[in-house]
Amino acid sequence: MLEISGLTSHYGRIQALKGIDVTVNEGELVALVGANGAGKTTLLRCLSGVQPVSGGTIRFEGRDITRVAGEDRVRLGIAQVPEGRQVFGALSVEDNLRLGAYCRHGPDVEADIKRMYAQFPILKTKRNQAAGTLSGGQQQMLALARALMSHPRLLLLDEPSMGLAPRLVAEIFRIIETLKSEGTTIFLVEQNAYAALAIADRGYVLETGQVVLVDSGTQLLANDKVKEAYLGQ
Repeated sequence: MLEISGLTSHYGRIQALKGIDVTVNEGELVALVGANGAGKTTLLRCLSGVQPVSGGTIRFEGRDITRVAGEDRVRLGIAQVPEGRQVFGALSVEDNLRLGAYCRHGPDVEADIKRMYAQFPILKTKRNQAAGTLSGGQQQMLALARALMSHPRLLLLDEPSMGLAPRLVAEIFRIIETLKSEGTTIFLVEQNAYAALAIADRGYVLETGQVVLVDSGTQLLANDKVKEAYLGQ
């Protein structure tokens, strides 16, 4: 579904990505782990079209989308849940959901809002509340539901557990596993390497803008280098 080849990206003279090669097959959950500053968020921003690519290609379902505008990538079926949630704080929960479906029209949008409320009951109870007043965990659920409103074929998740209490982290990862079981293809960027690799079909380890390890999630969890660097073992 997704094929990234030789991808490079710069911030001015600083090269953030140095020839990234990543593939994500339909129905897979692929995890990308690495330390702060490794380039994980930059890669996701390149995939969603908000960070310029300086070299290499991004292909989605066989189509070269390297230079395709971000809003057109949403229409093609790519949605991102950004780092730090980035909900529209002054707008209501329900208006945030409607913005997730901004490129869609018709009665099925209302049906999807009901589906999101069924999947995330706390959002229904707070549907008229300003999104900025929600707790961190509730905002993460809203950001996830907002992305799902676009009917994504590929869901990009950027640090979904960041800043959350352990109980909420477990809940977020339970939701991610449910989405995978329903057939959603997921590319997960996460600092919590253990939680991410435990549910991943495959994983990539990123260091200073380069992929240094690729393997199944279970094999990476058993890898001594990964244990030492990311699992505190």
